[in-house]
Amino acid sequence: MRTIQGVSVSAGIAIGTVRVLAAVDYAVERRLIDDPQAEMDRFRAARDTAVAQLKQLRDNVAAEFGENKAELFDAHRLMLQDPDYAECVEGLIAQDKVNAEFAVKSAAEQFAAMFAAMDSSTMQARAADVKDVSRRVMNVLQGKRDSTAQDGSVQGDAVQNGIVQNGIAQNGESRIIFAEDLAPSDTAQLDRAKVLGLVTAKGSANSHTAILARTMGLPAITGIGDAFDPADDGHVAVIDGTSGAVFVDPDEATLTEYRRRKAEAEEHLSLLRKLKGKPTETKSGQRVHLYANISRPSDAAAVLANDAEGIGLFRSEFLYLEREDWPTEEFQFDAYGQVAQEMGDRPVIIRTLDIGADKQVDYFNLSHEDNPALGYRAIRICLTRPEIFKVQLRALLRASAYGNIAIMLPMITSVQEVRDAKRILEEAKSELRGERIDFNESIQIGVMIETPASVIMADELAAEVDFFSIGTNDLTQYTLACDRQNPSLERFADPHSPAVLRMIQMTIEAAHRHGIWCGICGELGADLSLTDTFLRLGIDELSVSPTSVLPLRNVIRNH
Repeated sequence: MRTIQGVSVSAGIAIGTVRVLAAVDYAVERRLIDDPQAEMDRFRAARDTAVAQLKQLRDNVAAEFGENKAELFDAHRLMLQDPDYAECVEGLIAQDKVNAEFAVKSAAEQFAAMFAAMDSSTMQARAADVKDVSRRVMNVLQGKRDSTAQDGSVQGDAVQNGIVQNGIAQNGESRIIFAEDLAPSDTAQLDRAKVLGLVTAKGSANSHTAILARTMGLPAITGIGDAFDPADDGHVAVIDGTSGAVFVDPDEATLTEYRRRKAEAEEHLSLLRKLKGKPTETKSGQRVHLYANISRPSDAAAVLANDAEGIGLFRSEFLYLEREDWPTEEFQFDAYGQVAQEMGDRPVIIRTLDIGADKQVDYFNLSHEDNPALGYRAIRICLTRPEIFKVQLRALLRASAYGNIAIMLPMITSVQEVRDAKRILEEAKSELRGERIDFNESIQIGVMIETPASVIMADELAAEVDFFSIGTNDLTQYTLACDRQNPSLERFADPHSPAVLRMIQMTIEAAHRHGIWCGICGELGADLSLTDTFLRLGIDELSVSPTSVLPLRNVIRNH
């Protein structure tokens, strides 16, 4: 057995035979031409044909996966119609007197290098897109037909050199695709009935190819680099799209374990098919919004795969915890914007950084504390170091122009803390207005209720914000005076304690008195033994781990 570690881009397990796609040679001959104008005309005609092909591909994707997922091919069309792109191609033709194919390839390399050099990982991923659309124009110039032909025949260059010629379509056996790389248009045209999963040597989690793989429900791993070996063709493999692990020629123990996991996943998928798109509503008509908790942008795929209605808690501190230096505004904007775009119209509630206590970061240079859970953490850091806080707020506001983002403040104990945070938020808004940067002027603000003080002050807090979300992990810790990091206190730290449940009840009642909604984003939200209690208390929203969404919806719908 050979084990390879890559980067997970789409969750799921695939077990099957490998089909290695041969790399398509895009070498273009450089030819000197006598009539630059004629060559420019060839380029323009080929570009128009490529735009028409992308329109057809866009319509195909929209019909199967929805308008949101088809938008990337609108972006591809805009790339081809960009005046700067056309000016670059035509400039090369005119100045160097080269053929259109070579000018397109040269322009693609220039634009790809420009994107790759940018700080934003989303923009870096666009390097693959500009190569993809340019390749399409080169194919037209070279007389190669596209697999999106109106007659439905499979004629694409990459598809012919891969799936059809290598035998998947011929013998009907589904395969795991190994490739150096896959362009978004290639991925969109894969026959899902013949493909079990994808493994590529190159690529990134932010690429449109990765997003398409998630949309198509294909387990996918990228970034295996030099471990990519064409000799794996025909061998059995297991890919774990959650961990990013690839097992070539797996031993019996690995096969047995992954067959078991796959069976469990298929059982879950059966539940998904039964409940997907169904409202989270009791038999008596009580409606509950069912959201999911995430820690990283890549987790958004699991939210959609499990049909959550939104993200109730995006733990933004992981953007800080997983770095060795301060995450810049651009880095954070990139992360939040990526999630907002992927979630479409669904709400994305992002908790501002909750560093401190059990989550320590060296570059924050926090002093040692005897009782860190009661110390300098979360909103306390943000309000005393506003230069850090404002960077995050600016990034959140900028990302709000791309989706349904809300901001949630952690560890609140007083009304003054909320007002101070809102003042810094207003400063950030004012700066962005001055810079003419778009954002959602009416972005919602909420607070986490996780201290007894915030419960007692819930009526006053409700007048300041748009929603409450109860963090039951910390609320239990602070209500029962039990450090949740101390294993010897486990028997005393009972989250089912009547004191904790009464705190939850008081919070819900205060929220409703003031016309705002109240949810739970702590671990108790997924505790099926308490679902009946939460429904009786009138909870409006529950946010749980993505895999807990469907079992919880099932219980609520049968209530």
